[in-house]
Amino acid sequence: MPGTPKKNLMLFGGRAYPELTEEVAKHLNVTVTPQQAYDFANGEIFVRFEESVRGCDAFVIQSHTSPINQWLMEQLIMVDALKRASAKRITVIMPFYPYSRQDKKHRGREPISARLVADLFKTAGADRLVSVDLHTAQIQGFFDGPVDHLWAMPLLADHIRGKYAGHDITVVSPDSGRTKLAEKWADTLGGAPIAFIHKTRDPLRPNEVVSNRVVGKVEGRLCIVIDDMVDTGGTIAGAVKQLLNEGAADVVIAATHGILSGPATQRLQDSGAREVVFTDTLPIPAEKRFPNMTVLSIAPLLARVIQEVFEDGSVTSLFDGNA
Repeated sequence: MPGTPKKNLMLFGGRAYPELTEEVAKHLNVTVTPQQAYDFANGEIFVRFEESVRGCDAFVIQSHTSPINQWLMEQLIMVDALKRASAKRITVIMPFYPYSRQDKKHRGREPISARLVADLFKTAGADRLVSVDLHTAQIQGFFDGPVDHLWAMPLLADHIRGKYAGHDITVVSPDSGRTKLAEKWADTLGGAPIAFIHKTRDPLRPNEVVSNRVVGKVEGRLCIVIDDMVDTGGTIAGAVKQLLNEGAADVVIAATHGILSGPATQRLQDSGAREVVFTDTLPIPAEKRFPNMTVLSIAPLLARVIQEVFEDGSVTSLFDGNA
């Protein structure tokens, strides 16, 4: 019997950060598909969707916050359930890509866990991945299928531009590896100069900087320290102190992913930064917030990307052709 197939967008959310999924749903004017999800006594995860998903264009959102392995496994199980229930296309939305720091071998006998995560999602049945500010762009090549790599920079830069108009700004990379990103920030902020902090690390002591020095003009200027993620906060708090010691007028931290493990909140609060700006790719609970922290919503961007993917439009056009 002839007929025109109807496209049907369905949104699914894991238990890690339901507020983000609900906000995305509001921007899309859809409802989150109801599901049963619970843990067995031994820690196994069970998921079942309460509506038919046959032939749908499925978008599965999960924020990989702590405990990261539980939420990663839950999203994999959700994808598997959708595949076995005959969803037509499955798009995995992970605002923060788990294990992204393990994207290469630094020494022998180490894993490349970021590649393993991509393989797991492919095996589970994912057709497409969407993530925000991958730790390194090469991770896009780990997944055998389309990967939409979104930038939070326009969102963060708009906030900085609006709040600090008229200031003499220098964009600062916390290490030499982020200078390319700093150059993009500088262009976005109207040709601001850049600086970076040259640091040395002991590979046997993770999350710990041994020494650093500032390269570039920062004296008397408002320094915007940019990064993709802040975990324990040691590196970025050290960078703020170093810049203030070098004569910076003020320092603002702008980062995409606020992991904020352990002492991170206290370190940021005590660092002397004028403002700390994150997006909400990961949930930042009230107890980890402080007065000069600003959290910007990533939901409008995710909703626009979902709409473009669903309508077979262009995701790159959302970033002026630069994504």
